[in-house]
Amino acid sequence: MESIQSIKQRFEIIGNDVKLNRALEKSIQVAPTDISVLVTGESGVGKESIPKIIHSLSHRKHAKYIAVNCGAIPEGTIDSELFGHEKGAFTGATSTRSGYFEVADGGTIFLDEVGELPLTTQVRLLRVLENGEFLKVGSSQTQKTDVRIVAATNVNMFEAIKKEKFREDLYYRLSTVEINIPPLRERKDDIHLLFRKFASDFSQKYKMPTIRLSNEAVQLLLKYRWPGNIRQLRNIAEQISVLEESRAITATTFTSYIPHIGTTNLPAVVGSEKKESDFSTEREILYKVLFDMKGDLNDLKKLTLELLNNNDSEKVQEENENLIRKIYGQKDNEIEPETKSGIEVLHLPESNIEEPVQLNVVEDKYHFAEEIEEEETLSLQEKEIELIKKSLDRNKGKRKAAATELGISERTLYRKIKQYDL
Repeated sequence: MESIQSIKQRFEIIGNDVKLNRALEKSIQVAPTDISVLVTGESGVGKESIPKIIHSLSHRKHAKYIAVNCGAIPEGTIDSELFGHEKGAFTGATSTRSGYFEVADGGTIFLDEVGELPLTTQVRLLRVLENGEFLKVGSSQTQKTDVRIVAATNVNMFEAIKKEKFREDLYYRLSTVEINIPPLRERKDDIHLLFRKFASDFSQKYKMPTIRLSNEAVQLLLKYRWPGNIRQLRNIAEQISVLEESRAITATTFTSYIPHIGTTNLPAVVGSEKKESDFSTEREILYKVLFDMKGDLNDLKKLTLELLNNNDSEKVQEENENLIRKIYGQKDNEIEPETKSGIEVLHLPESNIEEPVQLNVVEDKYHFAEEIEEEETLSLQEKEIELIKKSLDRNKGKRKAAATELGISERTLYRKIKQYDL
């Protein structure tokens, strides 16, 4: 069995991170078997190296190795690419074609971005994994294949299964052994090593002196989160090597090549835009509570006036107390009435309201009517339209984000936008 160090030299893998070494160790251990492997990790971490290692150390190393990018093949043709088709199976099928599973018989197939496979193709792939059988498109004759499958994805598979975009049974078939490649931001000690390797490679490629980073630039290199991982690091090393005349790279120069290094990509920095958004949301919730309270008080006034017009003072008091209990959720023994100069005062617990609510029960219905001002009834529909507009503006028209903020489904938001012609 080959050592991890020899594998690194053979496949030009740079780094000494513990998680990276564990991933390589698992690759070496699983290679002699025929079980399927799922390689997981973010985009750009170098997942494509693992299936090459597994194939080269297996008994299939002298057979074909085919890498297929599932996300780059159109949904209408991917079945034909993987499993082949018969002549006349569909428009344009002028001859019989062998698919990758037929061509790679006895070898290894690497399915990159396997999470992008259509559900119909997933069913066909599951059959291959279970019994090594497949059908060409347009054919009824079953064919056999002996292929080792190594798949890779940057998708959260459990989320995809939950959203019914990926079959759960296929996931467990593919992930007999799962190998995770850590993101670059978790390999702090390897970042500078990789940058120096890329800088050396590009100096030889473009026949120019090797670039070198100052101490301040190295600190920025290590602090940056590298969302594009090794692929992004390599691209930036190439850009600096080609574009900069000075071979000594300062922190200022290095910063100009890294997007948003002073804002969103540094974990310690919180964007001011998010704070403003949170404040606006809380303010709107407060407005809604106040408007609801205003509507309840308007209902209370109208009910009182209507009962007074019917000369039923005792019922006025009873209805007032019932409505107060409904609004504030109080029990009978929690309301203590007190009469002051013809005014009934109901004292509520301090946790609900700071001042007592005064309810006029003066028998002179005309005097009572003069003190009540007619208030404009709040339109719930107008408020709903206003909240939807504000949320869409704040999220720059992104319906999914707006629906999440409003606490409704994206389909409901779409229906309301159409209903209100927004």
